[in-house]
Order: sequence, then structure tokens, then C-alpha cells
Amino acid sequence: MSQYELAQLNIATMKEPLDSPLMTDFVANLDRINALAEQAPGFVWRLQTEEGDATALRPLGENTLVNMSVWRDVQSLNDYVYRSAHVEIMRRRKEWFERMAQAWAVLWWVPSGHRPDVAEAAERLAELRAQGPTPRAFTFKQAYPAPDEAA
Repeated sequence: MSQYELAQLNIATMKEPLDSPLMTDFVANLDRINALAEQAPGFVWRLQTEEGDATALRPLGENTLVNMSVWRDVQSLNDYVYRSAHVEIMRRRKEWFERMAQAWAVLWWVPSGHRPDVAEAAERLAELRAQGPTPRAFTFKQAYPAPDEAA
């Protein structure tokens, strides 16, 4: 069993403020999708405020939402993102969010029990954007094994 867990950050720049009519359906699905994540095999932790989501946190700009979580492994997160009802929301991303020219999601390994903060996550996203996928900051398309696992 690995001594590491998979952290992920994804960001999105809203087309309109969260309380606008355009964003109504996105907001209406937050609780359902967050609950789906928490029940998914391999889920460990997610960034949230007392309200139960992270939409009030805007460390990367007023129009940028952050989503950060920790998972047992790449496969667990991949299954949740692409093989659950979450994919319905992913398909609608362009309705609510601007298209991003640079990477908007990053994965990295953290020691089991470590809960990354947004500064750490933003640093990993910046690394990915600057250097492309590396063992320190990678993507689903080019994932790396945990540091204590064979390549």
C-alpha cells in the first residue's frame, strides 16, 4: 500500500458571477456532485468552507473557482471524473466557464494524511504550465506513479 495519496486542483474562470442566472444550474448541482465525490471509492478529502463547497474561496482571482481534493490514487479520481454522474457536469463546462488557454487541472502526490493548501496547489499548477507534466505536477493524460511505487 502506497504511503502517498493523489491531490488534484482544477480551476475555472466563470463567464458571469455565481449568483447570475447563467450560473443557476451549475450552483444547483454543487451539493449533488460534491456528495457523489464524497461517496466515491478512493475519495479522501476535499477543500470546502462551512457552506460545504469552495465557491467562496477565490485565491486565484474573483472570477476563478477552485476545486481541490485528495484521492487514494489516479484510478479512483479518474473513475469519479469520467465514469460517474460527474461527467454530465464536465460536458456542460463551456456553458458556465471560459475556455482556458493554459492547463486548468493538475495532479500531484502528497504524503498520506497531508492536506494541501491552495498556495501549494497553485504552485503545482504553475509548474505544470511552465514545464509540462513531471512527477511533481502532472495530468491524467501523462500520470506518474506515487514516489514509493515502481514506474
